[in-house]
Amino acid sequence: TAFIASLGVSTKPVSGIPDLMHHKYMVADAATIWTGSTNWTNDSWTKEENVIVKIPSSALAAEYARNFGELWDTGRVEGTGKYDLASVPVVYQGSPVRAHVFFAPGRGRQMAHAIAQAIAHAKRRIRVCSPVITAGVILGTLGDLAHRRHPDFKGVYDRTQMAEVLGQWRVDPHATWKGPAFQTVSAALPFASKVTTPYTPTSVHDFMHAKITVVDNTVFTGSYNLSHAGEDNAENLLQLDGAPLADRFVEFVDAVYARYAQTPAAAPK
Repeated sequence: TAFIASLGVSTKPVSGIPDLMHHKYMVADAATIWTGSTNWTNDSWTKEENVIVKIPSSALAAEYARNFGELWDTGRVEGTGKYDLASVPVVYQGSPVRAHVFFAPGRGRQMAHAIAQAIAHAKRRIRVCSPVITAGVILGTLGDLAHRRHPDFKGVYDRTQMAEVLGQWRVDPHATWKGPAFQTVSAALPFASKVTTPYTPTSVHDFMHAKITVVDNTVFTGSYNLSHAGEDNAENLLQLDGAPLADRFVEFVDAVYARYAQTPAAAPK
């Protein structure tokens, strides 16, 4: 905090109790947004899998600036993002893309359901890349997928983080169903997992940190993990509809999958 204060830029902390200020975005000149899964730390840039999306769009910039204004004015996560936004046209390498942004906590439940509904109605391909998978509606939808004929699928998660989550679920009477559900899903569907360093403030932070879901020609990406807690955090999720862009994200997820698919051991116990 001393270093940040030394920069001479106005700053304001947002309480992370009980819900995190988990955004990682920037609005530049009311014309461009920069968002994704990447924290602004050395390890995020050098030791983790992450996503950065840069989109020139004054319409999207206005929506992100509105969200920033809520956080700046209130200093609180609670109550932000309670509005529905229309999709806007953007361009990726000359191809049209429709971009729709959701903000949590105001639309946290809607974010999870949008991803789950897309997975449930997939026709051709599904890619999932998330440190953890704990949102009940998404976990349940993947469970249904595992028990029927499904489109081409690949997924990646952080094995160390999911092992910690499984331990928490065992002692939570409201989440006991999730452990067996995740074990079934991760065994039945083609998942790879990265073994990472358990978190401490001073340890290396080498997580599998990318947050991507691709369904057919639709990409979901941003700060949102596929997590129950994420529905209540300050988060943003972009839904991007466009075939060439979806192809690029599939290439990235497939490369991460190939990197960790040969990691020994089964799903976390």
